[in-house]
Amino acid sequence: MGQTIGKAAMKAGMHRNTATKYLKSRAWPSEQKTERAWLTREDPFEEDWPAIVARLEDAPEFEAKTLFEDLLARRPDVYHPGQLRTFQRHVKDWRARFGPAKDLFFPQTHRPGEAAQTDFTWVTELGITIAGQEYPHMLCHFALTYSNWSWATPCRSESMAAMKEGVQAALCRLGRSPECHQTDHSTAATHETAEGPRKYNEEYLELVGHYGMKPRTIAVGKSNQNGDVEALNGALKRSLEQHLLLRGSRDFEDHASYVAWLEGVLEQRNRLRERRLAEELLVMRPLPVHRLPAFSVLDPRVGPSSTIRIKSHTYSVPSRLKGERVRVRIFEGRLEIYHGGVLQLRVDRVRGRTGHRVEYRHLVDSMLRKPGAFRRYHYFDAFFPTSVFRDAFDVLDAALSRWKADVTYLRILRLAARTMESEVAKALRETLDHGEVPLFEHIEAMVAPREPSLPVVEIPEVELSGYDDLIEVAAVEVAQ
Repeated sequence: MGQTIGKAAMKAGMHRNTATKYLKSRAWPSEQKTERAWLTREDPFEEDWPAIVARLEDAPEFEAKTLFEDLLARRPDVYHPGQLRTFQRHVKDWRARFGPAKDLFFPQTHRPGEAAQTDFTWVTELGITIAGQEYPHMLCHFALTYSNWSWATPCRSESMAAMKEGVQAALCRLGRSPECHQTDHSTAATHETAEGPRKYNEEYLELVGHYGMKPRTIAVGKSNQNGDVEALNGALKRSLEQHLLLRGSRDFEDHASYVAWLEGVLEQRNRLRERRLAEELLVMRPLPVHRLPAFSVLDPRVGPSSTIRIKSHTYSVPSRLKGERVRVRIFEGRLEIYHGGVLQLRVDRVRGRTGHRVEYRHLVDSMLRKPGAFRRYHYFDAFFPTSVFRDAFDVLDAALSRWKADVTYLRILRLAARTMESEVAKALRETLDHGEVPLFEHIEAMVAPREPSLPVVEIPEVELSGYDDLIEVAAVEVAQ
């Protein structure tokens, strides 16, 4: 009060004329702004815009960049690449004013104990290694939608065995189960049908039914309907990255060490959700007494080439099982093959859609009896366990006749199967390094077991009179 307009304007950091304008208008500066309804420069797309609008009305899914590239290809003399952003703003404004209605997302209110969601997420980007070896893997991530309590188990694929292991590990950690279990349309839970909609797999229905849960899936292509666990996937991976930085190393001594570390991180994260989790546990049902086996079972018959087909993959078995029906337990990371209730073989599972794991030890005896089948065998590469074996075969093939080379190599491979593969590989490498042809007799002599030398042990005579002296001393002590 009592100050001139000039002094007030100076203190406010503005010109006297600006201050006078504000005083006369009796309005705040923000209230004096008016929306500009005219263009400051000519619209460069005015001539072609009606045609662009027609195309957008016919096919709203057109992207602005696609339309601009087409426009640029048709009229390169009028338009240039630097106008892309301007064109994209034009299309964006048109969509907002005249475009079709957009899908909306409606936040949901979750009830305690109502549902859990499970999703598989890759964590390869964390760069975790086991004993120095890369460990590309996923996490089977289970989350309660109300409290966001979550648990995760490492796995190598989106298999039913992995889901069984992951879901049951989480439920057993909780000690209770929710009303519903929701997942996406992974092949672990559902399968395609000729009728149309995907249907639940029997094993998945058995899993959720065993724990009294109702199965639910999201709509195809609508990952947002699994929004809780989808959001937690990113949060979990960020948390794991931070704990790896604190740990100072991404390498773990063995798989068990990695799992223990992962569980420690999960427990720490879940401490922040204890209050809401307690609300859920009050209304969730107790678990049944026993867990379902974390494997599925198939009973294939061993084919004439001593192989079985499991989940679109081929595995070899010992040739003595040819024609027999075997029982295969399919775990998440391995197969166990039984015959007559006795374990015959344990083998790592093949990853991917199609593949094979053929072991030369199962086949080399039979192949040696039919060496003519060797070169055109469908799994020919399985007969070369390491590169040195392939090098040896190439040298034999160049030095000997085709039949002689095949028989010689197969005899060397059988020697590796019956002794030590590493010793045979060492003998082959030494022979090749000396520029010699690795003939069977030479390799056999190099790996022949040495005759054991037994040490000469002298056993002294036992003097029994010493025991008589002990008895006499004892008798004297008793008499005293």
